[in-house]
Amino acid sequence: MVTREVLAIGVDLGGTKVEVARVDSAGRVHQRVRRPTDVRDGPAAIEAEIVAVVAELQGTASSRPVGVGVGVAGQIDPHHGIVRFAPNLGWRNVPFQEDLSQALGLPVVVTNDVRAATWGEWLHGAGQGCDDLICLFVGTGIGGGVVSGGRVLTGCSNTAGELGHITVDLNGPQCTCGNGGCLEALAGGWAIARQARESISADPSAGAFLLKMADGQLEMITAKIVFQSSRAGDPLTKQLVGRVEEALIAGATSLVNAFNPCRLILGGGVIEGMPEMVDRIARGVQQRALFAAREPLEVLRARLGSDAGVIGAATLAIRTFAEEEDRGE
Repeated sequence: MVTREVLAIGVDLGGTKVEVARVDSAGRVHQRVRRPTDVRDGPAAIEAEIVAVVAELQGTASSRPVGVGVGVAGQIDPHHGIVRFAPNLGWRNVPFQEDLSQALGLPVVVTNDVRAATWGEWLHGAGQGCDDLICLFVGTGIGGGVVSGGRVLTGCSNTAGELGHITVDLNGPQCTCGNGGCLEALAGGWAIARQARESISADPSAGAFLLKMADGQLEMITAKIVFQSSRAGDPLTKQLVGRVEEALIAGATSLVNAFNPCRLILGGGVIEGMPEMVDRIARGVQQRALFAAREPLEVLRARLGSDAGVIGAATLAIRTFAEEEDRGE
C-alpha cells in the first residue's frame, strides 16, 4: 500500500480521443489534455502524440511522475502490455507498453480501458472502502470489472471483465463478438440505436415521433435520441427503454449471483443519459437475485464520470511502480 504522496500520468486511449492527465495518489487530477485520436497513421503517431502531451504536462510540473498507466480499448497481454487487438484503433499485436516506455523514459503499464475505469471507481469513486464490487459500464458497448477480496480479477488470459458478453437471451440478436443474445447486443448504445431503427422500419407510424426527433434521418438515431424521445412520452421509445432495463436487470442479477459483490456500480454513457435506470435496476435485482446475495447489496451510480479512465490508469501506475520503489525493486 502506497502511503506517501506521489503522482503518475494516466492515459485514456480510445478510438476517437486520447486524454492524458497528471493524477496524485488521492485520485485528484492536477492537469489534463485531451486530443483527437489519429488512428490513420498507426501506433507510432499515437505514441508520438502521447509523448508530446506528457512532455507538455511535465513542463510545468515540479515533480517527476512515478510512471504512466494507459487504458486501451482492446485486449491486452497481461505480462508485456502488448495490445493484442484494439478494433477501434485497428491494432493487432502492438508492443505498446515497451515502445511507449522507451519513448518516455518512464515505466509504463497498459491495461484494458474499462478495467482502468474500475480501478478508478474502486479506489477513488463509488467503490471506496469496499473490497468486493462489480463495476458495469454501459456505453456504446458494455464492459466492466470485478474486485474480489481486494483484488481486481484478471482471469487466466487477462480478459476478466467482459461483462457485456454474458448471454442473457439464447435467442437474442447477434452481437459484435459473433455470439447471439449478449447483454451488449440488447442494452449497449449501438444496440439501442439499432433496435430503434428496426422498430421504425417495421412500423413507420409508431416510429414517426422518434424519426422526427432525428430530423427525419433514420441513420442519425442514437441512444441519446431514444432517451430524449422516451422522456417526451413517446410510447415506442418508452417500450424500447423498458426492454433495455429488463436486459440490464437480467445481466446484473446473474453477476450478483455469480460474484456476490457488496456493491454494484453502474456507469457509462447510457447510465449517464438515463440515470433513473439505476434505481430501477436496483429494484429489479432485489426482486430476482438470490436472497443471500442481494441482502447486503448496494447498487450505486458511478461517481467519476469520464474521469474514471485517466484516474484509474494513473492509480494502477502508482500501485505498480510506487510500491516497487518502496520495496527497493
